[in-house]
Amino acid sequence: MTEFLQHLVNGLSLGTIYALIALGYTMVYGVLKLINFAHGDVYMVGAFAGYYLGSVTGTDRAPGMVGAALVTLGAMAICGALGYVIERFAYRPLRNRARLTALITAIGVSFLLEYGFQLSPIVRSPVEFPPGPSPRFFPALLELGEPLTFLGVTVPRIDLLGLLVALLLMIGLQLIVYRTRFGMAMRAASFDPQVAGLMGIPVNRIISWTFVLGSALAAAAGIINASSRPKIEPLFGLMSGLKAFVAAVLGGIGSVPGAMVGGLVLGLTEEYVAGYTSSQYRDAIAFTVLILVLLVRPEGLFGRATVEKV
Repeated sequence: MTEFLQHLVNGLSLGTIYALIALGYTMVYGVLKLINFAHGDVYMVGAFAGYYLGSVTGTDRAPGMVGAALVTLGAMAICGALGYVIERFAYRPLRNRARLTALITAIGVSFLLEYGFQLSPIVRSPVEFPPGPSPRFFPALLELGEPLTFLGVTVPRIDLLGLLVALLLMIGLQLIVYRTRFGMAMRAASFDPQVAGLMGIPVNRIISWTFVLGSALAAAAGIINASSRPKIEPLFGLMSGLKAFVAAVLGGIGSVPGAMVGGLVLGLTEEYVAGYTSSQYRDAIAFTVLILVLLVRPEGLFGRATVEKV
């Protein structure tokens, strides 16, 4: 029983990371019908932004709640700005082109971020940037003490705090999407951008802010994950981004609640399969889930099957 509960805790911790990244995928797809494959690399940039901000602000030398909050908010702001730049200069000019064109561009942006961060440092003071291919170790932004133990289950305090922050961010996003004018405009643009524009909704601005919001959530996921699994490198977001995409498909891509549930389900599935069979299956299980979902229920858990007229 103890082992089962330990895997439950680990799976929830991992699933919240996938859920936060999957929210960015599902928001962008819901509005643009575009799979933003660069989103996992924005998550990587968020982790490195936290790494650099921790060094510049001195939080790595004097951990504290205020410093950790500033680093997290700063990383979210940086990735939000990056998301705006990606949408404005990479995707917006291609909005009326074939979807395949935008998809190839997304892959190109992904490669640009991954391999751009592996270049030799150009700036060396006060920090080295780009970081280069060698792994870096994320600083401890908080000193939380020894892990908690409950019913024989070990729960690192940083994982517990990360889970709480992730849940608060998910609830906040849900309120933004379904309880604000911006959320109403975003849902209108998702339903029919041309009609939304005729109704006075600034579609371009709404799409840009959708990218900003999704990228900020990816940065928060990067900080949370790097705080508990401190080894980061330029390919840090590759596998996590692909698994988050699977989580978005599992939940029903385009559905915000679906992305949350899909991330948690995938995290738990991955943890239990790795724990009770072999850790070698950890990465394979995500893509097995993707194949099964596409075969059995392509619209996902919360998606709706639609009939397209031709």
